Amino acid sequence: MLFNSLPFIFGFLPPVLLGYWLLADREGPRLVFLLLASLVFYGYWDWRFESLLIGSIVVNWQCAELYFRRRRKALLVAGIALNLLSLAVFKYLGFFAATVAAATGWQPPVPSILLPIGISFFTFHNVIYLADLHAGRAPRYGLRDYALYIALFPQILAGPLVRYYEIVPQFRLAPRREGWEARLAQGIALFLIGLGKKMLLADPLASRADPIFAAAGQHALGMGEAWGAALAFPFQIYFDFSGYSDMAIGLGLMLGFALPLNFNAPYRADGLREFWRRWHMTLSRFLRDYLYIPLGGNRHGLSRQVAALMATMALGGLWHGAGWPFVLWGTMHGAGLAAGVLWRRWLRPVPAPLGWAMLTAFLLVSWIFFRAPSIGAAGHILAAMAGGAGPALPPALRTIAIAAGFALLGPTSQDIVARLKPYPWLAPVAALATLALLFKLGDGPAYEFIYFHF
Repeated sequence: MLFNSLPFIFGFLPPVLLGYWLLADREGPRLVFLLLASLVFYGYWDWRFESLLIGSIVVNWQCAELYFRRRRKALLVAGIALNLLSLAVFKYLGFFAATVAAATGWQPPVPSILLPIGISFFTFHNVIYLADLHAGRAPRYGLRDYALYIALFPQILAGPLVRYYEIVPQFRLAPRREGWEARLAQGIALFLIGLGKKMLLADPLASRADPIFAAAGQHALGMGEAWGAALAFPFQIYFDFSGYSDMAIGLGLMLGFALPLNFNAPYRADGLREFWRRWHMTLSRFLRDYLYIPLGGNRHGLSRQVAALMATMALGGLWHGAGWPFVLWGTMHGAGLAAGVLWRRWLRPVPAPLGWAMLTAFLLVSWIFFRAPSIGAAGHILAAMAGGAGPALPPALRTIAIAAGFALLGPTSQDIVARLKPYPWLAPVAALATLALLFKLGDGPAYEFIYFHF
């Protein structure tokens, strides 16, 4: 069920909010109701994978329970390995088989497996808890609370990647505690801002960029087409995923929960390290805490740090998708971060404007490898950008310029919501804006969010 769909907005969300708030003063029934609603939300996409989610929750919780009874860390290691094996089978089995076939010519018999939506996110949530339990810093939870942490509908499909300690303690907070009116209003505002980002910016850019990337491996592209796709996609993915994050955080606030911030104007960064502190912030800290630091981080010398950066970002690229373009994209970012480490150690700091320009050029190229269906297709787009035939003026320049203005100069959604005041004129303006978005939503098909595929 898509956040940007009429079934969700009119069929799912109103009864869930109504039931949740009617049960606001009864903690047990309220949390059970929210858990059941979250399971319905997940099962709406494909009921066959409901058992996978429930099985994942029960197995990981039981693994933790066995650890608390027997205090054997091998149980937690086995649980983490089982999570990664499940992810490998559902998400990467075909990729591994294709890689073996390309390298050896042998075609291993591999069944066609449908990728369960959200598997990367709920698997990582399980891994976060078991890994922290292994490190001795996670508490014991009952099955209901653990299940709700994993299945909570605002974040199960595409994040943010929430740490258990950021959300589980909030389950017991009374929804009607002080400030509930402000939280509810901010949640509605963030949801509408995210919906606007998706519908008014991300989807129009997708309609321009998607056909060009699809055609990149089939026929020659014009220079204008290639530049149009290369310029459109960075803003498409930003407004698509930041829009989803706004909607998820907004839904959390409607329920009385504060989910972590996931974006903070990343295209205004003046270096790659700063970019990753602002882009998909919950994934960045996951990669830092559960890959980069365990691989050595910056504690064992320069060579180990560079190797840890390269490995972390290559695996981060593979997490985004089962394909070599994603691995190459991650490797490029690892090399860029490693180059930044070396630069800061031996050379003078780069002036901020120059750093921003260098970062923008790097992102423009690396996003092409992220989006292209193959490395060869990415090469065709880069070659066309350098001198393809046809008109040089990219299409959709107006939409790209508007998106760039918001991304580089406009206030963030968090800034807008933080400044909201109960002005008398705001309610009718918000109502009209909501009606306009809903009418537009009813006019055409709803595009899936990009990160649903990861």
